[in-house]
Amino acid sequence: MLVVDASLVVEWCAAEERRQLRELLEDELYAPRLLWSEACSALHERAWRGDIEPAAADLARVRLASAAVKASAPRGLTDEAWRIAELLGWAKTYDAEYVALASLLRCRLVTVDARLRRGADRLGFVVGPTEL
Repeated sequence: MLVVDASLVVEWCAAEERRQLRELLEDELYAPRLLWSEACSALHERAWRGDIEPAAADLARVRLASAAVKASAPRGLTDEAWRIAELLGWAKTYDAEYVALASLLRCRLVTVDARLRRGADRLGFVVGPTEL
């Protein structure tokens, strides 16, 4: 069981070659509900800026809609996200919600967001995909 964040899912959905994340698909993947709106927004921003072609953005949205990630909102998720944001000195709780879900599910959070990875490093369960 792993928790994945929007940065990882966006990279996976937008990538032409997705082999690097194949090992993740062998695990059950979970994310807080905000993953889908956050990932969709990031994909739209990439298309809007011209970083990806419209056809690639459309394919990425299809991949996002069919991603094998289960939404999870266990009791206490927002309280845990608040606690983690306080602990790590973060003003916002968006990233903390991913960390909180991993904490509550007692599993690792996988991200490609270097800032999140560094910020939560001391917790010991936030990793990059190459660390699996």
